Amino acid sequence: MTKEMNPGYLPEEIAQLKHLCAQEKKSFIHIDDEDIPAGNDKEMVHVQFIGQFNKQEVIYDAIICTLQLHYASTLYEEAEREAIEQFPLYVPLENRDETYQANEALDEEVEMMVLEIIEEIEESEEIKVSEYIEIDEHFEYGIGLEAALYVEALEDEVIEKFINDFNTNQLTLDPSLYSFRSDDDEEE
Repeated sequence: MTKEMNPGYLPEEIAQLKHLCAQEKKSFIHIDDEDIPAGNDKEMVHVQFIGQFNKQEVIYDAIICTLQLHYASTLYEEAEREAIEQFPLYVPLENRDETYQANEALDEEVEMMVLEIIEEIEESEEIKVSEYIEIDEHFEYGIGLEAALYVEALEDEVIEKFINDFNTNQLTLDPSLYSFRSDDDEEE
């Protein structure tokens, strides 16, 4: 999509977001997102804010998560990938559609294996993650931004600081590698 066709660059869209932010008395607005599970709002948020890109005002559409959630997601993806190697007929949840024919026995067996693999990976601490930020210039609405931050929870103050640091080029990401334990929530 070209910049000219992207509504996240339009002055009227930017003005509307500024108005909504002013109403909220924040530098961002929360976006209701069905892909973010209910009750998960302190571990992952979908927000929009105004920033600069190539010396032009633009709307950033951002998904921000805690580093611990990023770790859990990475851990699950790796365990599922290993399980699928042993059960090639298994269809991951994100690949299922209305035509999917459930195989409960296979699904149950793979899910048990995934849990076992997760335990093994956690014990070996072979997966480690660090803070990151990714920018998607070809996003359908403004600029896409994805980030994982090493914070306890994504409170509004944390999000405000992230946006302020990002917009003033003062954002520094922690390059340290971390692993977490699901049973006691302690990092390495």
